[in-house]
Amino acid sequence: MVTSAPLFSLKHELDASPEAFGELTCSSDALHDPAELNRRLDEDGYLYIRDFFNRDLIQAGRMSIAERLAAEDSLDPAYPVEEIIARTDKVMTYRGDLALNNPRMDRVVYGPELLGFYRNLFGEPVRHFDHTWFRAVSRGQGTPPHCDLVYMSRGTHQLLTCWIPFGNVPLEVGGLMLLENSHKQADRLRTYLEVDVDLYCENRPREVEKVIGKGGWSHPGWLTNNPVSLREKLGGRWLTAEYQMGDFLTFKMTLIHASLDNQTDRIRLSSDTRYQRASQPADPRWVGENVAGHGPRAKQGMIC
Repeated sequence: MVTSAPLFSLKHELDASPEAFGELTCSSDALHDPAELNRRLDEDGYLYIRDFFNRDLIQAGRMSIAERLAAEDSLDPAYPVEEIIARTDKVMTYRGDLALNNPRMDRVVYGPELLGFYRNLFGEPVRHFDHTWFRAVSRGQGTPPHCDLVYMSRGTHQLLTCWIPFGNVPLEVGGLMLLENSHKQADRLRTYLEVDVDLYCENRPREVEKVIGKGGWSHPGWLTNNPVSLREKLGGRWLTAEYQMGDFLTFKMTLIHASLDNQTDRIRLSSDTRYQRASQPADPRWVGENVAGHGPRAKQGMIC
């Protein structure tokens, strides 16, 4: 992938050489071949599907977010609302509240198109978590490298994340990036992958105060705040794409991913949701009408 300007993640400039940075492989050609999709998923740890959604569907979800951001005065009034340009004094990253009670968003992430895709991929009925993660990423912000398993490991581990951009995402706007073949390094990452961010040691007063007293986590969940040194240590390339409205990316729980920093005033909108076989147990933190999430009901003490 050729880049015309420096790219950053967590303010670290990425090595954009062909040995360190590349483009995701598209699997749209195998959309109706579940055996091939599963083969690629096992081999690469992800599936990148271009032009999957009707763009009008994504645009409707996008506008539902734009309207909410405008209503809270987070957008620059000098631009049309649909451009979703941030006010210079607003800093945003995770905004799960924007997806709450949002029928137009639910129509995208839990609609027949996506559920049909996963039913075809798994070869049996599927279910999704009842929580929608949503990000509205403003200038200068990115996501640290991590695996999703540490946040949702209390059910089946045969769970898949679906990341959807709600709008076109040029590289400088800060799209998701995956660390090539990192899902094959489970042995090397075993200690990290055994983390459950909502467990804590009852016999460690400082940890009890951090988790119970302050509602935090025993572990930050991410691997490092330096994606450059992580790639150098583990090998592989950081892979990404110039995402377009209608694309989505799905990947395994043990695949390391992060994001590029947003170098523009455009707010990057994206959702990430989870899907699994209905026959397998689901992490109880993320199912039900009033999910526990990472809140007080999710915390579990143990003797360390």
